[in-house]
Amino acid sequence: MVELHLNLVGRRELAGQIYRQIRDRILANELRAGATVPSTRELSGRLGVSRNTVAVAYDRLVAEGFLTSRTGVGTTVNGVPPSARVAADPPSAPLRARAAWDLIPEFDDLSAAAPAYDFRAGIPDAGEFPYAAWRRLVSDELRPRAVGRGAHITPAGLLPLREALARHVAVSRGVRARVEDLIVTSGIQQAADLTAKVLLEPGDTVAVEDPGYDPPRLLFEAAGARVVGVPVDGEGLVVDALPDDARLVYVTPSHQFPLGMAMSPTRRTALLQWAERVGAVIVEDDYDSEFRYAGRPLEPLHSLDPNGRVIYAASFSKVLLPTLRLGFLVVPPTLGAAFRKAKQLTDWHTAVPLQSALARFVDDGSLARHIRRMRRLYAERHHTMRETLWREFDGLLEPVPAMAGLHLSATIAAGGPMDTGVVARAKDAGVGIDSLSRFAIRERRNGLLIGYGGIPVNHIADGLRLLRQCLPVP
Repeated sequence: MVELHLNLVGRRELAGQIYRQIRDRILANELRAGATVPSTRELSGRLGVSRNTVAVAYDRLVAEGFLTSRTGVGTTVNGVPPSARVAADPPSAPLRARAAWDLIPEFDDLSAAAPAYDFRAGIPDAGEFPYAAWRRLVSDELRPRAVGRGAHITPAGLLPLREALARHVAVSRGVRARVEDLIVTSGIQQAADLTAKVLLEPGDTVAVEDPGYDPPRLLFEAAGARVVGVPVDGEGLVVDALPDDARLVYVTPSHQFPLGMAMSPTRRTALLQWAERVGAVIVEDDYDSEFRYAGRPLEPLHSLDPNGRVIYAASFSKVLLPTLRLGFLVVPPTLGAAFRKAKQLTDWHTAVPLQSALARFVDDGSLARHIRRMRRLYAERHHTMRETLWREFDGLLEPVPAMAGLHLSATIAAGGPMDTGVVARAKDAGVGIDSLSRFAIRERRNGLLIGYGGIPVNHIADGLRLLRQCLPVP
């Protein structure tokens, strides 16, 4: 028997109200054929009306073919009778989203089946995740003694996790962070969302790298900001091209996305000086700096900033799993209270059992061990990918030098095919890959973004061989 909730208004035409609400739910397929509705006695008791009132409504529904009543069986739904199957009138004024959302594209379904050769960027090797250790930690946090500690926590995040993160980023990334300035987030995208809520007014100018990571750019546009693309060269963001009216600049200085170079020390200094001069804030997205395979790591912008102009954002999507949705922000002391309020109004706080499990994962050394192991694994893939591209794609692709992360970029030689066509042909061949041009605002580059995080090293050569067939000789 279905739980039938009806809402009666006043005391007039009660049988008609009951009839129309049940009929409308059958027409909407919310009450499906074969479902048993409450008896007249039970429904009248629930609604506080006479049994005869309900019987009148039921009799009308039976007469019109919506219900069937049988002794000993009860009253059941027939479904929509043929006489009632007419097209519904469209609403006179359908609800519409703000115009900004019409400009935002639908994102790909990343949960769809992976291609045979998965060179998509930003995907770590899920098969190497320490499932057994993580499962034990999460299971322990879901015991009654753990979940019974309280309903909600501070929006900034669990104190043990923030303490563990402060130690972790100081040692592994050279970021000095006070526990009070750390905000636990559900990934980088929420970090960008909180930043927009706290700092941006509609119409404010936001500068982003061009080409660059598009989800934050689209988020800022949806928030009503005027987003300006700033070109990137071999030293990273071209600081001289930044608009002086920019309120915020979003950068990936450790491993520029998608091209892959690191921002030079000179540019880092120039960017900090620019931000101080115009009164802007810098959002430093440090999404995969743990995976550096050669060269001396450069100091984060946050560590070089003496004036509190840098918001440092990072996540564990590349280090652990994207599906965990765990990340964090280090914000200037002057912004801490506003970010905590924004986080609370957004989702109150990130899932507590996952926060607690991550705190223990960091503190017992499991995270550091996992990073070291994955760095060796990804370094081998990086080397194999780079050498194969130089050897097998000479004259077709020009790899962009990069010594970090989980992907390489390569531009297509002049006169070569358009990258979007190559991506489409590769998809048909079972090769998943991204085009560089999809990340452009104005600075369109014809090339490919080739990830190696999600593909075993012994599959790289075969996958690239198939990709080679999708690049006809100019």
